[in-house]
Amino acid sequence: MPARTITAACAVVATLTGAWPLTAPVSAEPVPGSSAPVLLADTDHDGEIDTAPAGAGAGEAIFLPNLDDSERRCRVADADLDAPGGAADARLAACNDAADARVNGEPDAADLARLRLPAMPGLGDAATGLLSVDAPDKARIFVRRDGDRRADGFRPALPEGGGLLTAADLRAGLEFGVEGRDIVRDGARWDGRLTITLTVTDRGRRHTVRTRMREAPLLLQNDLQPAVEVLAGKPGTGPGSPPALPFPDGLPGGWQEFARDLRGATRAAGLRSPRFVAGTSQWWKDTWWQDTFEPTTASMPVPGGVRTMRVLVRSGNVLDLGDASAPTPRPLARLLFRDLRGPGVAVVQQLTLTRRDHLTDLRNSTGNVESLPPYAGHPQGRLVYGTGRTRRPDPAFVRLLTGMGQGLQPPVVLDTGWLMVGHVDETMHVVRARNARGWTLVVADPRMAARLLRRAQAAGAGGTRLFPGSPTVAGLLGDQALMAANDRAARHIDTQVDTMLAATGLRRSEIVGVPVLFGASEADPSLLKAYTPGIPNGLSLTADEFAAPAPYGPVVGGHDLFRQAARSALEAQGVHVRWVADLSWAHLLGGEVHCATNALRDTRSTARWWTR
Repeated sequence: MPARTITAACAVVATLTGAWPLTAPVSAEPVPGSSAPVLLADTDHDGEIDTAPAGAGAGEAIFLPNLDDSERRCRVADADLDAPGGAADARLAACNDAADARVNGEPDAADLARLRLPAMPGLGDAATGLLSVDAPDKARIFVRRDGDRRADGFRPALPEGGGLLTAADLRAGLEFGVEGRDIVRDGARWDGRLTITLTVTDRGRRHTVRTRMREAPLLLQNDLQPAVEVLAGKPGTGPGSPPALPFPDGLPGGWQEFARDLRGATRAAGLRSPRFVAGTSQWWKDTWWQDTFEPTTASMPVPGGVRTMRVLVRSGNVLDLGDASAPTPRPLARLLFRDLRGPGVAVVQQLTLTRRDHLTDLRNSTGNVESLPPYAGHPQGRLVYGTGRTRRPDPAFVRLLTGMGQGLQPPVVLDTGWLMVGHVDETMHVVRARNARGWTLVVADPRMAARLLRRAQAAGAGGTRLFPGSPTVAGLLGDQALMAANDRAARHIDTQVDTMLAATGLRRSEIVGVPVLFGASEADPSLLKAYTPGIPNGLSLTADEFAAPAPYGPVVGGHDLFRQAARSALEAQGVHVRWVADLSWAHLLGGEVHCATNALRDTRSTARWWTR
């Protein structure tokens, strides 16, 4: 594959170590002889505002990063989709519900965390109130009279209103609505917490009350959660790629077979048909939807349940399109703003607009971000991502990934520097298992692939080819450079598995190995890639249904030995395999089914993060 062809593969996401403790609101003592304000919040996380001030040991009230587009007012022009440079991306990301000082209808009002100030009828006519917050760029506070239930009853109080409250406001009682204006991008700079202070001045006396709040963390979904929507690309019109990033002739191809099998897999899993999206005429050949964004959710308790917002974390990819063009954020990701952002769905990004070589930039794809499901000591699971000695993800993007979860999903970091694409999803994938924790890892096994090739040759199939254009089985086994590369891949994967065993407590006997043959990449022979389609690099549709790339293993007696081995190993864990032909659509360009798809999942099983 040419070094400057946009390639794929997928990855992992986790977070920091341990959940941060919830701390109590802080209240100033009232001045004797004067009525003092009481600021009530949902500190016990039952979805209702407390009826009395919280005592010592109470939790922090929770608010959402209000970055969705409740009224679909944010527009994406056709010219934005192909624009060079990063100006269009900054403009697209800047439009969201928190970008203005109004409540954008009832759905937007439902995204506001509520505080209540009970009426203070004894105040004098000259009494005033002043709201302040110690992180003014991170939150906005709206206010309306207590008892008003209209969304347009809210008016901005802070920062736009200066935080000023009148005596009439205070005597009537007030309801406040709090929205987050950003996410945690660097835990060392802001940890998601803030303190809201209300000071009431009346007849020369000043009374102050404070309450602590915490923004809901962005939590990664996991592969045991069922998909509710599957996304993938499809062919468009026009060249499909700019001259600076050429694709091999005829690739990507085979979409009809890919789409047929993916539709069949989702149908077998009881899901609706995938949503196929074509890119622009200049960019439709960038079909790597897994590498374009990582889905997360932010949740808070509300009356009767949980309010959840999907927050799609855009990849950190920035393309070098030549000296005549400024560094350009991956154009495919701009479709997120056009096609997915809306009510209850936000898109966030952290981009560093510098030039970097293409192989290094691949590490900023979200195929290199995955997650582990919950397990002992990690009730929200963990982030997984890959890095290397010489090629690493952008540090600012890593700070976002590791900070956004506020310590609830601490990271596991794998060495992927030996891979051409460099993504964690190239070698392993979470699947359900018949063990105590309910899940394990399916892992690429290059040694098994070589053993099955030798078995095929011994059975008289040495003259068969794995797929059009590949050498024969005998030719592969006789290629000393290929076999050496395959052995090298096996040793690297051993190291990755050791890291995962140490991080999770899984036993080596619980790992599910499946055959994948590896070889050297054409872009850089020191780097490796899957020679046969990488079976672990598939898409979990549910905990029981796995859409895996058809492996094109050696055929003996009419049976593909790679398919047989993988199906037997996975079905022993209760996982049904649905094969998807991705050879021309994805594999020959460096990716697989997982890289060429994405999924939004049902996250209700992990939404109540504050209870864990």
